[in-house]
Amino acid sequence: MTDSVSCERRGTTAWLTLNRPQVHNAFDDTLIAALTGLLEQADDDPAVRTVVLTGNGSCFSAGADLNWMRGMASASEQENRNDSLRLARLMRTLQFLSKPTVARVNGAAYGGGVGLVACCDIAVGVDTAKFALSEVKLGLVPAVISPYVIAAIGLREARRLFITGEVFDATTAARIGLLHAAVPSAELDEMIERQLYLLAKAGPHAQREAKALALRVGGIDPAQAERIDTANAELIARLRISEEGQHGLGAFLDKRGPRWSPSP
Repeated sequence: MTDSVSCERRGTTAWLTLNRPQVHNAFDDTLIAALTGLLEQADDDPAVRTVVLTGNGSCFSAGADLNWMRGMASASEQENRNDSLRLARLMRTLQFLSKPTVARVNGAAYGGGVGLVACCDIAVGVDTAKFALSEVKLGLVPAVISPYVIAAIGLREARRLFITGEVFDATTAARIGLLHAAVPSAELDEMIERQLYLLAKAGPHAQREAKALALRVGGIDPAQAERIDTANAELIARLRISEEGQHGLGAFLDKRGPRWSPSP
């Protein structure tokens, strides 16, 4: 258990819960480090067969924490690059975890929260959940999470959602492949237990090989992912310190519209 992420063992399943409900389970350095560490521990533990990732409260994850964003807005390009590499390591760890992973999407997921959902093998969410990749509204791009989101929803849908930054609902998320199912909240846990039951019926070694096979045949491998992550960290660092990025971040943090936003 950490302050920002809790870990509970239920049989052979490790339940990891983002535990910052007061800020809608938003990311900061502490949460990123804690979740990365807990995922690595689960991967190394032979008693763990599956991992469930969820959020405490009404949201799955709102993405970046406001105070964290404020700090990055005033940080150097190198500091922003290092920060992005830590987030990239988290996403890569989840994507390539040798154990089956299930996202229990209990509510809204924005930005990096969408990235976490996309990195899981199975994703089931409540039908009231909302999703967004809204970075362009701040003069930024969803750089670090882009390989995982594109792999989940396809290039065509990603192009649209990356450039509009629009909010979309759970039905759309299921249609485009971000979620495998969208269910009423009363049925969420039943659906998760059903997925865990199906996973428990398979041989663990075969599951590891099957997951690696799917990723490999899909053209996704850890070495390639790390190279892409490095390039994307450099991209987001450059955009965060750019004039447009600084203006967009400042407008967002000050709760005012950026200059490119149309008047109401």
